[in-house]
Amino acid sequence: MPPTLGALLRTPHLRLRLLAGQDRVHRQVEWVAVSELGDPTPYLAGGELVLTTGVRWVERLPDLRAYVRRLAERDVAGLGFGAAVNFEQTPGELRAAAEEFGVALLEVDRRTPFIAVGKEVSRLLAKEEYEGLNRAFNAQRELTRAALTGASAVVDRLARELGGWVLLLAPDGSVRHAAPAAAADRAPGLAAELSRLRGAGPRSSVSVASRDDRVSVQPLSTGRRPRGFLAVGGVRVSGSEDRTLVNAAVSLLSLELERPSPGRVGLLRAGVLSALLDGALDPLHPGASGLRAVLPAEPVVVAVAEGAQPEGPLPEGALVTEHEGRTVLLTAAVTGESVFGEVLDGPVGLSAPVGYPDLAAARAQAERARTAAAEDGSALQRFDLLPGGLLGLLDTPEGARLADDLLAPIDDQRGAPELLASLRAYLAASGRWDAAAERLGVHRHTLRYRMRRIRELLPGDLDDPDHRTELWIALRVREGRS
Repeated sequence: MPPTLGALLRTPHLRLRLLAGQDRVHRQVEWVAVSELGDPTPYLAGGELVLTTGVRWVERLPDLRAYVRRLAERDVAGLGFGAAVNFEQTPGELRAAAEEFGVALLEVDRRTPFIAVGKEVSRLLAKEEYEGLNRAFNAQRELTRAALTGASAVVDRLARELGGWVLLLAPDGSVRHAAPAAAADRAPGLAAELSRLRGAGPRSSVSVASRDDRVSVQPLSTGRRPRGFLAVGGVRVSGSEDRTLVNAAVSLLSLELERPSPGRVGLLRAGVLSALLDGALDPLHPGASGLRAVLPAEPVVVAVAEGAQPEGPLPEGALVTEHEGRTVLLTAAVTGESVFGEVLDGPVGLSAPVGYPDLAAARAQAERARTAAAEDGSALQRFDLLPGGLLGLLDTPEGARLADDLLAPIDDQRGAPELLASLRAYLAASGRWDAAAERLGVHRHTLRYRMRRIRELLPGDLDDPDHRTELWIALRVREGRS
């Protein structure tokens, strides 16, 4: 939400004073427009705080009533007049016109440059955007965590985040789950809309008025045939964050309803594992205690197989998903090796034990082990039992020299161990500040400072994946020598 005039008036360093329009201080300021034109309205979109010093009014005072009327018709947020610049005080005609046409009139102190007002509005807009994105990220994360429990938990969490009511409906329109429970009474009134959606295709949606409420209904399906419907009401889903949250819920519920059999691993849990592998969920985040409670305790291992997902029981706490064309299983490192052969179709590749920040690396290890198992005809191959590998090829005097040359700019600095540890944590966390800082046990601002120094020291671009890979290999080669 953009800042209001009231918020600007309450900002001490701006030194703004309200002269007219006390009932307009709630108006949101979309932007600040500085203009000395006699009629700036052709260049306004509405919602601006217009600032002027009246420099063109000195020789001949214009029709200020007509000037303010045009601003009111353009629906500006307000008008700010720079006092003691070209006029000793704000013209009385301007104040009278503002009162007449209901335009908020602010007096800007001589000591306050107009650019300071613009910067403050920009700062508040950026702050609001950041907070909105942060709220959306946290809400989606909570929604995904709820997916570990089941479809009903997703519906409950969505209703809580939106502050409205949510219905999960079966293909025939009956209520699977309602949040709150009283919302189930609204289902019969949506029957006609569900009939329209059944024939409109899986990507369709409808918005209808029901009981003085605006209701959004979307089908839940990963194919052509709807497996159910999601209805949201009691709130105006207009912001991009709300729409993104609803779309995320539709995707999660569509996956769950596609595979409702209780004997199989729910696709919601599979979606959580995919999010972990892609780095979209961070189990080490301070607010992730609920997620950690249902995940295998560290260290964990990743197993990769080419066959279909297992139909039978998995090890307690294990997660399984189809990821990039493979079946991927995550479980505690203490799981017996024989279990993987029982639940996965070979050949199976097994990673070395890792922590959650290194899941992406473990996925690559398991894939390499699976390839080795397929080549030698074995049912299962462990990565930590493979000979050498790529890092093994680099474990030579020449490889060590190349690694030292690459990291030399950091080695030459005071505090080199902290910088190298920060670089490794940053690369291992795929550039995610919170996860890397948590792993190091430092504040994220400390990590940002160190990474800024590293960027200045290294000749390559840290955003270049090739350079990042070289740095990662150099660090791993050093670890192998220590």
